[in-house]
Amino acid sequence: MSQSFPRLSARTRRFTLGVPRGFTISPDGGKVLFLRTRSGTDPVTCLWELDTETHVERLVVDPRTLDADDRDLPPEERARRERSREQAGGVVAYSTDSSVARAAFALAGGLYVTELPDGRTRRLETSGAVIDPRVSPDGRRVAYVTGGALHVRDLASGEDRTLATPESPTVTYGLAEFIAAEEMDRMRGHWWSPSSDALLVERADDTPVQTWYVADPANPDREPAAQRYPAAGTPNAVTELFVLGLDGSRVAVPYEHEYLAAASWDSHALSIVTLSRDQKTMRLLTVDPATGSADLVREDTDPAWVDIVGGVPAHLDDGSLVWVATADGGHRLFVGDRAVTPPTLQVRAVLDVDHDSVLFSASGDPTEIQLWTWDGHSLLPVSTRSGVFTGRMAGGVGVLSEQSLDVEGVSTTVVRRDGMAIPIPSYAEHPGLDLRVSLGRSGRRELSTAVVLPSWHEPGSRPLPVLMDPYGGPHAQRVLNRRGGYLESQWFAEQGFAVIVADGRGTPGRGPDFERAVLGDLATPALEDQVDALHGVAEQYPDDLDLTKVAIRGWSFGGFLAALAVLRRPEVFHAAVAGAPVTDWRLYDTCYTERYLGHPDEQPEVYDNSSLFGDAAKLDRPLLLIHGLADDNVVAAHTLRLSSALLAAGRQHSVLPLSGVTHMTPQEVVAENLMLLQVEFLKKALHVLG
Repeated sequence: MSQSFPRLSARTRRFTLGVPRGFTISPDGGKVLFLRTRSGTDPVTCLWELDTETHVERLVVDPRTLDADDRDLPPEERARRERSREQAGGVVAYSTDSSVARAAFALAGGLYVTELPDGRTRRLETSGAVIDPRVSPDGRRVAYVTGGALHVRDLASGEDRTLATPESPTVTYGLAEFIAAEEMDRMRGHWWSPSSDALLVERADDTPVQTWYVADPANPDREPAAQRYPAAGTPNAVTELFVLGLDGSRVAVPYEHEYLAAASWDSHALSIVTLSRDQKTMRLLTVDPATGSADLVREDTDPAWVDIVGGVPAHLDDGSLVWVATADGGHRLFVGDRAVTPPTLQVRAVLDVDHDSVLFSASGDPTEIQLWTWDGHSLLPVSTRSGVFTGRMAGGVGVLSEQSLDVEGVSTTVVRRDGMAIPIPSYAEHPGLDLRVSLGRSGRRELSTAVVLPSWHEPGSRPLPVLMDPYGGPHAQRVLNRRGGYLESQWFAEQGFAVIVADGRGTPGRGPDFERAVLGDLATPALEDQVDALHGVAEQYPDDLDLTKVAIRGWSFGGFLAALAVLRRPEVFHAAVAGAPVTDWRLYDTCYTERYLGHPDEQPEVYDNSSLFGDAAKLDRPLLLIHGLADDNVVAAHTLRLSSALLAAGRQHSVLPLSGVTHMTPQEVVAENLMLLQVEFLKKALHVLG
C-alpha cells in the first residue's frame, strides 16, 4: 500500500466512500436511483441512475457542478447528519415523487430539484437554509423546513407557502426531535398524503428540555453552543401532530403516549405508532385526516420494553397490515393477525412491500442477516449464501447488497423480473489487509465470538497479548459475517495482538430473552460476558493467548465497557482504552437509558450500580480516556467527571481531549492518529516490546 492503513481508513471514512447506497426503484422497475461517491477517497456523494433495460449507468447530479460549498452547512443539517452518523458530503439524502420522475435534495442549505428524465437540476430560492425537502407523490410540489417553519413550493408556479410557522425559538414544524432521530431511527417529521393535498406534520417544542452548553475550550473566544438535551429522568420535548391541508386547514391529531415512534401515510391508511415513556406499551393507530380522530389497531405490551422495528406499519395491496412483534420467544413478522415467520427466525426489519410481497431481513444464525420474502402464501429465501444482506424491492425488481467474510467490500446487484442480475460497481478502496478471522461460539453461554489473529502468526507458535474489542451494548452487534466489521480489529492484530470480538447479552440476533437480560443492569451482564468469552476463546486457543496481558478497547457503550472492565475485573483486564464512554447513565438521554434502567428517581440504585463513579477508587490498571469535546451525544462531561472522581481517589489515569471532535471523529488526521496512539498506549501498558 502507498499509505498506512490508519491513514487510508480515515481518508475513506472506514472504507464506506464509493459504496452504492440509498436505493430507490421506480414503480415499473425500469430504473434504480442510488447514491455513491466517485471514488473511494472522494467525500462528495453524487446521485446516479441505472437503467435496468439497457444496463447503462448515468451520473444524474454531481454537486461539484452546482457551485455549492457543502462545508457551510446549517446547524440543523449538521445535527441531522450527526444523528444519522453520516460521514460523507454532497447529496447525502434525496426524495422523489411516486413515479420517480423528479427528485429533491438539500445541498449546503440550498433547495435543489432534478428532472430525472433529462438530469436537469435547478436551485430554488428560499428564505433560509433548507432541511429535509420531500417531493409530493404527484411531483408538483416540494415540502421543506427552514427556520423551523414548514414550507411548500409549487414547482410550476414558483409559489412558496408557509404552512406552519414556529410560535417561539424552541418550536419546530416538520422535523424529528432529538430523541426520535438519535434513538428511534425516525429521521423525518413530515409526511405527504397519497393525494398530495395535505401533510402530516410534527410540531416539537423543546421548552421543557434542559439546556446544556457544549464549549470549545481550544477557542475561548467562541460562545458555547446551547443544546437542549433530555437526560434520563428529565423532560422530553413535547411533540404534537397536525394534518395541514394545502387549502389552509389544520387538524390536530391527539395521542396519549410520550413518544411518536413512527408514521406512514399510504393509500390504505394514515398510521401513527406511539410509545409510552416507560416503553412497555406501543400502540398502532389509524387516523382520520379530516377529523384527527384515531382508532386503535393493535396494542403491544412487554414487561421489559417493546421494540421499535423499521419499515412498519405497512400494507399489502388488499390492505392487510404488515407488522413485526415479539411472540412465542421470537421477533416475528405478522400479516394481518397471523404470524407468518417461526419464532426461531428473528425478524430485524421490513425493507419493502411490493404489492402482495413483503421483503424483510432476519437472522436464524445471529452472525448472519438474510433476506426473505413472504408472497402471501409462503416464506421464500432471497439470499442464498452466508453473509449479511440488505435490499429493496419494487416493480418486481430487487436490489441486493451483500457482505461476507469471503468477499471484500460490499457487492450490490440489481435483479430484474426475468432473473437477470446487473451489478452496480463499488468504488471503495481496498484495505490491503489479509484478514484472519474465525467466527464461532465461546463460553458458558455460547456467545457469538470472532477471533482475529495476525496474518503472520503461526497458530500454536507462541502466546500473544490479547485485545478485547467489543461494543457489547443493546441493539448493536459486532460479530457478523462481513469483512468490513473486522478491518480495525485486523490492523490491531497485525500490531501483535490476538483480538477477540464478542457479542454478549443485550445484543440482537438471538431473540428477545437474550436481549432483555440487561434489563435493570447495563454493567454486570455485559462485563460478565466479555470475561466468559475471553476464557472460552482461551480454551479453544490454549497456545495463542497470553492471559497475563489482556487489554480492552471500545467506543461509546464499548468505551463504558472498557473502563468498567479495568475498574471491576482488574485481575482479568490489565489495561483499557475508553473512547467517548458513558460513565454515569444519568447523563445519557431519556429514551435509551430509561428503556433499560427505568426512571432514575424511581430506581436510583439501578443507576448507581451501572455507574463508573462508585468504582473510581478501585482503579489500579492503566486507563486512557478519549473524548471529543464537541460530542453532543455522549457529552464530554462523562469523561471529565470520571477523571475528577479518579483524581479525587488518587488514581493515575490518562485523558486525551479532542478539540472540535464530535461522537463520530470524522476528521482524517484525528481518526488516523487515534489508532496509532491507542497501539502505543496498549503496548506500553502491557509491557509489549516492538
